[in-house]
Amino acid sequence: MREFVVEADGGSRGNPGPAGYGAVVSDAVTGETLVETAEYLGVVTNNVAEYRGLLAGLRAARALDPGARVRVRMDSKLVVEQMSGRWRIKHPDMKPLAAEAARVLPPERVSYEWIPRAENKHADRLANEAMDAGARGEAWSPSASTAEIDAAPGGTRPAGPLPGAGARAADAGSAAGAATGTGGGAGASSPADPDRAGDRAGTGRGARDRADVRAASSVASPGWGPADMGAPATFVLLRHGETALTPQKRFSGSGAGGDPSLSDAGREQAARAADGLARRGTVQAVVASPLARTRETAAVVAARLGLEMAVDEGLRETDFGAWEGLTFGEVRERYPDDLNAWLASPDARPTGGGESFAETGARVAAARDRLVAAYAGRTVLLVSHVTPIKTLVRLALGAPPEALFRMELSAASLSAVAYYADGNASVRLFNDTSHLR
Repeated sequence: MREFVVEADGGSRGNPGPAGYGAVVSDAVTGETLVETAEYLGVVTNNVAEYRGLLAGLRAARALDPGARVRVRMDSKLVVEQMSGRWRIKHPDMKPLAAEAARVLPPERVSYEWIPRAENKHADRLANEAMDAGARGEAWSPSASTAEIDAAPGGTRPAGPLPGAGARAADAGSAAGAATGTGGGAGASSPADPDRAGDRAGTGRGARDRADVRAASSVASPGWGPADMGAPATFVLLRHGETALTPQKRFSGSGAGGDPSLSDAGREQAARAADGLARRGTVQAVVASPLARTRETAAVVAARLGLEMAVDEGLRETDFGAWEGLTFGEVRERYPDDLNAWLASPDARPTGGGESFAETGARVAAARDRLVAAYAGRTVLLVSHVTPIKTLVRLALGAPPEALFRMELSAASLSAVAYYADGNASVRLFNDTSHLR
């Protein structure tokens, strides 16, 4: 069995502050550096950056050989002790990061070792390079190895990229948040259309817990990575059919009173979507959000395809609290301060204790990872809502949060994301409603 050593580090200039991670995968026998990866993270905490470095290193090792053993060496006592199971993870927003790291490879094939900071200079150097690149508004790119830097006169870096260092783990991204848009075919960014949630990023202004929730929702890095590792897990993303609230552009989430059934038009859309998917003949499983409109849509499709329907809680729509069933104008009239705060930050919750879009993003990212593992190499239909679908697409593209304002997601429309074993993803934006005509 092949064995790799993963050295990872992360840091922030301020806590929270501008942050980055670095990770190195080397052959445990020869010591050869196989992969370098680094990324600027925006404003997060030290601990988040360290966990992000761990995730990147583990994913890069898995891409090289999914059956390998991995020795993780880090100078973060916190991460090493928590991942080894000796320390409890007390911060509720750190738990998703640790859980995600534990799922990358079977735990029995991963061991953790604390090392002094001086022995982790390769990963530390990459993390600082990533932070420097971020400060310049640039993306990090592979440069030279630590050994080459040490050997160069005066410690300067030789020119040119490190051979073989172009393989980078797909583990970057930014805050998952959202603003709203239309449920039906108007433009992609109107705040008055609350049934279509677009992703909206915060500026990293504030508190540790906000930064940690953002970090838990991040995924694919921009740029090119290693070649794919076989058949991907493909998510065909189907938005549910219309409800009575959709054409009225009312908030329709997962809170109390926010679970309407399909309208007659929505049921017709579901039937036509089922026919279109049957003609394609590629779907092997159906998974739905637990809400009534998605389960009803999914049941129609599953029956047409002769498949069972599963339910995943992570695919549900955002809880809009006291705003459920109201129009944007009604919310502005009744709760102007709460609405302004919500529009200004993805961390703000709707009136009455609803769910922030940052929290929605973290939940969707966790569901994505769970489903990718469960359906590796298969094509699965996910029947969900505007916010989860747009979040999946944006994260797969590695696009900035504002990209979601440029997406239109009509009722019963289709898109697709393919996730490869090397961490890369590709997106097909059908927004296909041809089956509705």
